[in-house]
Amino acid sequence: QVQLVESGGELVQAGDSLRLSCLGSGRTFSDNPMGWFRQAPGKEREFVAGISASGGSTYYANSAKGRFTISRDNAKNTVYLQMNSLKPEDTAVYYCAASRYLILTVRITDFGSWGQGTQVTVSP
Repeated sequence: QVQLVESGGELVQAGDSLRLSCLGSGRTFSDNPMGWFRQAPGKEREFVAGISASGGSTYYANSAKGRFTISRDNAKNTVYLQMNSLKPEDTAVYYCAASRYLILTVRITDFGSWGQGTQVTVSP
């Protein structure tokens, strides 16, 4: 089991950039594909971006393509989400999660370890 702690969320203005971090603990961190998800008030949690265990493959939701970049540093047990050109509709609690499997997928049920989330608020 991997324990995850997100950080970096804050209140920003539309057009600003923000980098979220997710620190993992546990000796298997580098074995797992990782994902970022978000949940806005009154909405279901949704996939944002994912990265393979090695970092060689990434995948993005349409809403994140061209604006967000996921990366990881396995030596630091950390996954990042760089978010540029933020919009008010990006406002949500952002969660990182570790996949149960060895391949990168986007299904929320494929992720078994979750952090507590970090709040991102984008004002108009």
